[in-house]
Amino acid sequence: MKPITLLLTAVVAGTLSSCTVIRQGEVGVKRRLGKIDPVTVEQGPRGYNLFTTKILKIPTRVVNLNLKPALPSKEGLTIDSEISILYRIKPESAPKIVQEIGLDYESEVILPVFRSASADVTAKFLAKDMHSGERMQIENAIKKHMSEVLEKKGFIIENVLMKSIRLPAGLARAIEEKLQAEQDAQRMEFLKEREQRDAERRIIEAEGKKQIARIQAEGEKQATIIQAEARKQTIEIEAEGKANAMRIEADATRRANDTINKTLTPQVLKLRQIEAFRLLSNSNNSKLIITDGKTPFLSLPDKF
Repeated sequence: MKPITLLLTAVVAGTLSSCTVIRQGEVGVKRRLGKIDPVTVEQGPRGYNLFTTKILKIPTRVVNLNLKPALPSKEGLTIDSEISILYRIKPESAPKIVQEIGLDYESEVILPVFRSASADVTAKFLAKDMHSGERMQIENAIKKHMSEVLEKKGFIIENVLMKSIRLPAGLARAIEEKLQAEQDAQRMEFLKEREQRDAERRIIEAEGKKQIARIQAEGEKQATIIQAEARKQTIEIEAEGKANAMRIEADATRRANDTINKTLTPQVLKLRQIEAFRLLSNSNNSKLIITDGKTPFLSLPDKF
């Protein structure tokens, strides 16, 4: 009888018990006889009583919730959009979320909070702002509003991303035309600035050439003055040199004459006269010599 009893006991225990596996990115919340256990079930295989207990698996990884809401604008338009809400659950808050909100927390809490926050934020912006550089400001404002409400409930809003904005056809065309006009105006302004810069460059180049010509003319003028001054100094030096040479030559002549005069005594002069008459007497061209009676008489040649 004992083996049969043990077998029946094992079959009953196996029937009344079960097992589940808590994987990465999730936690388990144990509900026993309708009551939520405040302590979460960690990762790994976990056994429980099939008839009295149930383990609920709550994801704690980042969840991407895609929505396509119609957003109001400041001017009263309705803007179709596509938005992603990236959120996650705090692991320690999972039992509280199941207890107070339930498993359908996206539709019960996250979506209503998002609709309220997005309507409050986008109603302060013009439709064209949602389609321009103001988009990031709108995303951050919606995220801030949602975090203020949901973080204390156990939800972390990682990011709010406006993936696409579809403006009304007429407004989109008007915005495109305005943007095109702004681009044309910017292009014309750029061309105007470029022409102005070119004109300024040409003025600067002309002024530079003018300065260069003025400097060259001044240099040539200074060179001419220097050359004239040099020629003047050269002429003055040459004249001074000639005058000095003439003075030196005259002084030398005067000194020579003084020396000669000092050496010409009467005896020397008489000797010179005798020598001169002798030379004349020997000349074939000599015909007649008349003296003052104080010099010797020279005889005439036979041929005379």
